[in-house]
Amino acid sequence: MTAACIRRLTLTNFRSYHAAQVALERAGLVVVTGANGAGKTNLIEAISLLAPGRGLRRATIEELAFSEGDGSWAVSAEIEGMLGLATLGTGIDPPAGEDSAPTRKYHIDREGVGSAAIFADHLRVVWLTPSMDPLFNGPASERRRFLDRLVLAVDAQHSSRVAALERSLRSRNRLLEGPHSDPYWLDAVEHETAEIAVAVAAARAETVHRLAGALAAGRDSAPEFPQAEIALDGWMETLLPMHPAREIEDRYRALLRDSRTRDAAAGRTLEGPHLSDLAIRHAGKSIPAADASTGEQKALLIRLVLAHARLIKVMTGFAPLLLLDEVVAHLDPSRRAALYTALAALGAQVWMTGADPAAFGDIIGRAQMFEISPGRVMPRMCPLASSSKRAG
Repeated sequence: MTAACIRRLTLTNFRSYHAAQVALERAGLVVVTGANGAGKTNLIEAISLLAPGRGLRRATIEELAFSEGDGSWAVSAEIEGMLGLATLGTGIDPPAGEDSAPTRKYHIDREGVGSAAIFADHLRVVWLTPSMDPLFNGPASERRRFLDRLVLAVDAQHSSRVAALERSLRSRNRLLEGPHSDPYWLDAVEHETAEIAVAVAAARAETVHRLAGALAAGRDSAPEFPQAEIALDGWMETLLPMHPAREIEDRYRALLRDSRTRDAAAGRTLEGPHLSDLAIRHAGKSIPAADASTGEQKALLIRLVLAHARLIKVMTGFAPLLLLDEVVAHLDPSRRAALYTALAALGAQVWMTGADPAAFGDIIGRAQMFEISPGRVMPRMCPLASSSKRAG
């Protein structure tokens, strides 16, 4: 077994599902079809919560609850993963009172664990959604979030470091807002900030280095998807391969100390990895990805996600779960066929959603098919049989 996979997925009071269960026979391709708004993305969002972080929509835990429920929700999956068979679960209990804040809980084999980071010992999850389509033309913050998701899939502690850096920067900004900032406290906060910042930058740099290697290694595969080149755009990430981490920390502390007046005037910290960017290029045309066509950008994004999944498989020995939301709808037939071939070579369990079952005609017989109607998930047998008969 070289692919982590879900054997049974159970949703309780989650999004549009009061109660739903999906049983799967094997790893491989899983196709989920249904009308727009039926709940296809809700289903794979539930799976994304079995990974560290806030899931593919970055929703608050309150937003995940069934509108007609009691405010609680639960997602449970029986999996065959990197440590064998296990049941992973997460959710929240009903509110204890009007003023009580819900707390998300995590379970492995019905035993409580501290966070979803521990789920990464069992499986890794990678996804691609339509919300990522503007990635190359959007702000740098979106590309950093995309990069941090890539890092998190190989380093389950990365999100806690990123959150710690954000807290530390906010603390520094609050100190700088005061009319008489205490140099002692600023020194202490900047000491911590530099330490965390270098750890975040190092994790990003290592992942980008590995992913660049994976992209280069897969250069001859799936020529229908343009070749991509990636690099980190940030002074700290540039220096890290050539200098000790301690030296970079000291440089950043000195920079923060010297920039206090400027940062106080700006109301924010103007230097650091919280402002770094992920540079992505269309290698075949030697142009920034932002200058490529819409179709080329979509294909570049698929190339990146496939390379990332292959990298995870190399690093862990197990292919990750892939969640591909509405990916095939806008691919031409040749790229669609190339995607199916690449997914078969990866050997992962791949959940694909789409409104039109005809888009998956090439993989009928190879994929496990499900149809969604509001609140329900049902196996779909030969979805194109009737339309093929009419065509004949």
